[in-house]
Amino acid sequence: MEMDMAWANPEKNVAEAQRMMITNEPSDLYVLPEMWATGFATKPEGVAEEEDRSIALEWMKATAKERRCAISGSLAVRLNEDGSYRNRHYFVTSDDVTFYDKHHLFTHGGEDANYVAGRESVIATWQGVRFLLQTCYDLRFPVFSRWGRAGEYDAIIYVANWPSSRQLAWDTLIRARAIENQCYVIAVNRVGSDPTSSYGGGSCLIEPTGKVVDTIDMERLLKLRSHFHVLADRDRQSIT
Repeated sequence: MEMDMAWANPEKNVAEAQRMMITNEPSDLYVLPEMWATGFATKPEGVAEEEDRSIALEWMKATAKERRCAISGSLAVRLNEDGSYRNRHYFVTSDDVTFYDKHHLFTHGGEDANYVAGRESVIATWQGVRFLLQTCYDLRFPVFSRWGRAGEYDAIIYVANWPSSRQLAWDTLIRARAIENQCYVIAVNRVGSDPTSSYGGGSCLIEPTGKVVDTIDMERLLKLRSHFHVLADRDRQSIT
């Protein structure tokens, strides 16, 4: 769901996400942008929520349970156990919570100065579909989404605050990731503006051929992979 987030206002952004859900057709999966409850805060102090008291995360859990759906999106959170800040991409279902901490922090904007980077890639499963969780700047680093895991997931979810000034890169790279990994890509970017940038959206669902589609078709995915087995010839070097 493309949102124009209110800066540092989780209550208002939760209300907007709720409104968008209610006013659109029901879905099995809802995807929200990067840091959807606050806007992209490279300086999280005073903006990020405490994870164990996060209004946004509690809403994701309650809504997923009530609607029996999955909700995916990242939040700026401060961990209670060590006080560190994470750009944490949650995949919440009616009975489970999976999370991935953004690996490629946006050094150009100073995100790396205040957040701790994740070390592992993460796959969440919902209704028989395996989703690789990725966040914004990760999109520029294809090896991280491909090495050793190609074929182990059916779709990649990219949540982002990707500025309009680099829209062509967004449009190009989301298609590249779908084509090279022979998977679906669910790419959700914000709209509107914040104190540093403006955002043009460009959210879509892309199939392994690079075409924009409306739904994930697992039968078609398996057929495409079986007929044209590119992944069998992939490089298998490990990341260090």
